[in-house]
Amino acid sequence: MKAITISQFKAAPELTEQPTPAVKAGSMLVRIIAAGINPFDTKMIDGILDGQMPHHFPMIPGVDAVGVVEEIGEGVTLFKVGDNIYGQFLHAPVGEGTFAEFIVVPEKAALALAPKKIPLQQAAAIPTAGMTALQMIEKSGLKHEQIVLVVGATGGVGLFFIQLAAMQGIYVIATASDENGASKVKKLGAKETINYKKISVAEEIRRNYPDGVDGLIDMVSTPDAFKEMTALVKKGGVAFTTAFVADDEDLKRKGLQGGNFELKGNRTLLDALSDAVDNGAVKIPLEREITLAETPAALAAIKKLNSKGKTIIVF
Repeated sequence: MKAITISQFKAAPELTEQPTPAVKAGSMLVRIIAAGINPFDTKMIDGILDGQMPHHFPMIPGVDAVGVVEEIGEGVTLFKVGDNIYGQFLHAPVGEGTFAEFIVVPEKAALALAPKKIPLQQAAAIPTAGMTALQMIEKSGLKHEQIVLVVGATGGVGLFFIQLAAMQGIYVIATASDENGASKVKKLGAKETINYKKISVAEEIRRNYPDGVDGLIDMVSTPDAFKEMTALVKKGGVAFTTAFVADDEDLKRKGLQGGNFELKGNRTLLDALSDAVDNGAVKIPLEREITLAETPAALAAIKKLNSKGKTIIVF
């Protein structure tokens, strides 16, 4: 089978030919229809899970995907041959990822039946970004008519978060770098936008919301910039970062909840997202579809934070 692999941590990803994996007890052989690309994939390539989970090389990266169950191993009861499933396929050993034509995955991974009312390949754009956004809203405690500032709003997590927050009547202020981005986030439910390339986000919030906002969701800021953003949140509010730049002591001094946000993916979150997508309440923020051969360049772009929306690899 064709796959994207690396020979060691931090090596350049390459398109290679690999043996098709064999099904195991408790696992399923899944033919990948499409795989989603996330910033975490580049961190995996750089070795973020080294020491936390066993690895093997050549390593196939990739976490998110949608595919068809081709074969089930002994003891598998949650899914059957022919099911369209999607979710986070990450499992030990790390290296048996979704950037390949086939994958063997334990049924206990964060997987669910795919949404039925969208083109199947689009489901690959949902798992990590969608679950992160949904779980952040749940853990934030933000409620109807409360105000949240979303920094990095035009990325995958931001675009899902805006929609899910708007569904609950949360007032979203979103950052964008141009009119195209501003138009996109407004169509998805943002009430206000701030062009951070033209004006200071902090100054704009202080001018319009002198008492502060209720929450901050930040996907892109550096440690210093995140500290500046958290100063805009009123005491008792919440501030989450997916960039892992939070200073817990600083948040405590400011009387804020939150901090570094780490997704705990599960089937319940995926089922909720499937329902929202099938009901038309959530649109897939799909930016582009690429081939497996184009994946190394896409990974390089996402590492430089040069990507907008979601990119999927279509097989």
